[in-house]
Amino acid sequence: MKRLRPGNVATERTEQASSTPEPALAASALRPGPARWFGGDRRLYFLEREGPLASLMLLPSIVYILGLVAIPFGLSIAYSLSTASVGKPAIHWAGLSNFISAVHDATFRHSLLNSAIITLVSLVAIVILSTILALALSKDFHGKWFARFLILLPWTTPVAITAVIMLRMFDNIYSPIDWVLERVGLINTNLDWFGHGHLALTTIIIVEVWRITPLAAVITMAGLLSVPHEITEQAEVDGAGFWRKMFEITLPLTAPIISVAVLFGAIFIFTDLTLVYVLTRGGPIDATQIIPTWAFFKGIEGGDLAGGAAIALFLFPVLLALAVFILSAVRRSEVA
Repeated sequence: MKRLRPGNVATERTEQASSTPEPALAASALRPGPARWFGGDRRLYFLEREGPLASLMLLPSIVYILGLVAIPFGLSIAYSLSTASVGKPAIHWAGLSNFISAVHDATFRHSLLNSAIITLVSLVAIVILSTILALALSKDFHGKWFARFLILLPWTTPVAITAVIMLRMFDNIYSPIDWVLERVGLINTNLDWFGHGHLALTTIIIVEVWRITPLAAVITMAGLLSVPHEITEQAEVDGAGFWRKMFEITLPLTAPIISVAVLFGAIFIFTDLTLVYVLTRGGPIDATQIIPTWAFFKGIEGGDLAGGAAIALFLFPVLLALAVFILSAVRRSEVA
C-alpha cells in the first residue's frame, strides 16, 4: 500500500476541487440540449416552459372571447351603422342615423329611464339585504352550511324558470302573496300586479332583488370573513359596540368587496332581458320596457336589425362608465 505525504494529499485535494464543475456548468449540463427537444422529452420540456404553457392555458379563453364577445360586438357595430333588416340583411352604410332615430324615440328614452330606475333601486336594496344576510351567515350556528345552500337557490335557478314561478306568485287571482297580505289586513282584494305600471315596475324590482341578493351575499360574506379578528377584538377591548364596529371597521374594510358585488349586480340587472320579457313583455303600455327588451322587439320581432343593434349598443357606454367608476373607487380606497 502506497503512503501519501501531506504535501501530496493537499495537491490531490486541490486537483479534485479544480476538476469539480462550477454550479453554472453543472446546471447547464442538466438542461435538455437541442437534440433532446425533438426526442421523447420534447413535450415535457414544452410544459416546463412558462411562456408557451401560459399561452396554451389562455388559448381557450381567447377563443371564447373572440367567438362569443368580439365577433358579435363587431357585427352589432356594423349593423348599427347600416340599413340592414330581416328582409334585406345586406350591410349598406347609413352613418349615425340609427342612433339619432333611437335618441328621438320616446319609447327608447322611457326604456332607458326604466332601466336606470330598476338598476339603482334594486342595487340599494341588494346592498342592504346582502350585507345583513352575509353578517348572519358568517356567524356560527347549527345547520350553517345547509342555510347557505338554501340561500344560493334563487341565484342557481335559471332566469326563465324564476320568471315562470313569479308569474304564479304574482297572479292576480291565485297569488299566495295577495293571500298573505289580505290575511294580515294590508289589502282588501287581490292586486293586479302586472296590469298597472307602477305595480309592474315594483314587481320587476322585487324579483331582481330576490334573484341577485344571494350572489351579493356570498361575495360580501367572503369579504367579512377576510377581516382580521385582531382588529375587531381590539375594538371590543376599546369599548366599541356593534354599530361602531360595523360602520368604522367592517364596512370600510369590506367596501372593495361590496363594490365588486355592486358591479356584478349592475351588469346582471341592466342587461337582463329574460325576466322582463317573460313577466310583462314591457307592458302595460311600455311601462316596464327596458333597453334589452326594446332592442329585441325593435330588431328581432320588428325586423329592424340596424335599429335594434343601435339600441343595444347604448348598453355598452353606460356599463363601461359604471365599471370604470366602481373600479376606480375601489382602487382609491385600497391605496388610501
